[in-house]
Amino acid sequence: MLQIYCGEGKGKTTASVGLAVRMAGAGRKVAFVQFMKGGYTSELSSLEKISGIDIMRCDRDYGFFNTLSDTDKAELTACHNALLEMAFSGGYNGVILDELNFAFGHSLMDCERAEKLILEAKDSIEVVITGRSPAEVFVEAADYISEIKCVRHPYQKGVSAREGIEY
Repeated sequence: MLQIYCGEGKGKTTASVGLAVRMAGAGRKVAFVQFMKGGYTSELSSLEKISGIDIMRCDRDYGFFNTLSDTDKAELTACHNALLEMAFSGGYNGVILDELNFAFGHSLMDCERAEKLILEAKDSIEVVITGRSPAEVFVEAADYISEIKCVRHPYQKGVSAREGIEY
């Protein structure tokens, strides 16, 4: 099935991490793919220790979208395309595509290929996509959609991201 965790609130990645842990605990093989995230995030420390979860991400942190050069965008797109191919050709029971919505929405991947891979796979494996503003094609095809709403967030008071909480 296809699951979407979207919205403006905090916790989309965290929810997908929970599902990866649950699937691995049931003996399933999971690809945990992170788009747009090349820097350190605390969830990786835990996921790396769990048998059955393979983490896939780009080798470098490209930074924020609005700071990317055309060269960076081309490199990031190539990396994202390679991640998609690895995830969907690895014999996984579940593929979690963290922040796919942003990368897809900004054409930082072959969107036609991504759409084909996701829509074909959802009938045989569990596919999860996270991030704000999912594409309509995925919304229409989704079996689950969980929208996380931000009611209040410390950023609104000027509190910076905290290790182990936001990253």
